[in-house]
Amino acid sequence: MRYIALEEAFAIPDLAARQPATPMGIKVTSEYAAMVGRKIIDFEEHRLPDMDANGIDVQVLSLTVPGIQADESPAAARDNARFANDFLAEAVAAHPDRFKGFAALPLQDPAAAVAELRRCVEELGFVGALVNDHTHGRYLDHPSYDDVWAALEELQAPLYLHPGSIPADDWHLLDGRPELYGATWSWQAETGGHALRVIYGGVFDRHPRATLILGHLGEFLSFQRSRLDSRYRTLALSRSLDRMPSQYIGSNVLATTSGILAPEAVQAAVLTAGEDAVMFAVDYPYEETADAVAAVAKADLPESVKAKIAHGNAERVLGLARSQEG
Repeated sequence: MRYIALEEAFAIPDLAARQPATPMGIKVTSEYAAMVGRKIIDFEEHRLPDMDANGIDVQVLSLTVPGIQADESPAAARDNARFANDFLAEAVAAHPDRFKGFAALPLQDPAAAVAELRRCVEELGFVGALVNDHTHGRYLDHPSYDDVWAALEELQAPLYLHPGSIPADDWHLLDGRPELYGATWSWQAETGGHALRVIYGGVFDRHPRATLILGHLGEFLSFQRSRLDSRYRTLALSRSLDRMPSQYIGSNVLATTSGILAPEAVQAAVLTAGEDAVMFAVDYPYEETADAVAAVAKADLPESVKAKIAHGNAERVLGLARSQEG
């Protein structure tokens, strides 16, 4: 089975030195931190052998958290996005059959984000973009980002919405329970809520061909489709959506399997979002590649559906089939 992995992180030490210190508040073991530290800055010594050992044909690489969302000024964001994307382009060029790239965008300056997106897709050959949640409290339903969505739609480039920006809210729910912060729970709630802002903000009504990708099985939104619709029917709204909220999930909003290592969860995502809406990802180096592959391989699904998850849907959504034909 051919596997294309969509949420695979890299870091650039020189970039981190240029950016403000951003403690993320997640405490992990020293052994885990050391392992991630070795692998996340590497492209050949650890990453390619891990891919080969587990049957991963392609990793789509993206800048790790908090990425460009850490930058405070638009000027710094513009410079650092270009620096990061040029660095990634070199890594992809060294192994073009094994790596593809998601652009980092300086959303602090929406016009610059549009220009950088175009440069990355049209000149560097990137297959989309990835942002780490909000940008200093400004979410993707903000009117200032309408041109960004228009460019994504025009370029047929998906936007991957990843958790991990600097916290915008002081969640008292997390007080005294730091275990709940981050990938364990709070990131899913924050990122899923961000995606709902995009849906309820009418972004996909204005840009019906735009695509938003969510990791972690769609931050579990597909499992809430019926409830979203039942509650939407009760709301007194000044403006109605063109469709029911559930209908954007599985069409405009797609999911990857990143970080969810349970075959039964993959099955459920297919049942709720559809077999054309789920794509494979590992969340390398934060998760084990073998476990991510097993979650798809052991799922009680037809082989034709597993092939869509493993590679077919990604080839369609990222335009990889088009680029290979060309």
